[in-house]
Amino acid sequence: MQKITVLCVGKLKEKFYLDATAEYAKRLSRYCKLDILELPESRLPEEPSPAQIQQALDAEAAAITAKLPKGGALVALCIEGTPCSSEEMSRKMQQLAVSGKTQLTFLIGGSVGLSENLKRRADWKLSMSPMTFPHHLARVMLLEQIYRAFQIRQGTKYHK
Repeated sequence: MQKITVLCVGKLKEKFYLDATAEYAKRLSRYCKLDILELPESRLPEEPSPAQIQQALDAEAAAITAKLPKGGALVALCIEGTPCSSEEMSRKMQQLAVSGKTQLTFLIGGSVGLSENLKRRADWKLSMSPMTFPHHLARVMLLEQIYRAFQIRQGTKYHK
């Protein structure tokens, strides 16, 4: 059974995000061992300087690195990543599993993104869209796409 960790910067507070996350976690429990780890987001002033943003990214990267599961593949969600279709994501996840990388860790940064060091470390840089989404919504979207990837692999009618 594939192990999937979604490592997120920022905590969900809104009930609708929590409910959606719980629903996809329940659905995914049939296909993988899912861990969702939340790390605190660095506090920034209303108009942070580039140095303050970099300091926050560095602090968040250190917290992420400390929680990374050993081995497997690291997937960074970032705007400069490669977009892919649901079918392509399903194939990529399957290819990683077949190649022995049964542990997949998806990184979702906070409101200022992910550090360049983490992006360089990633085995796969994934862009959900060229549009900007709240990172809390990105978590729900990612979980749905992971679920869809398993459904595609199984050949169910979920993916039309």
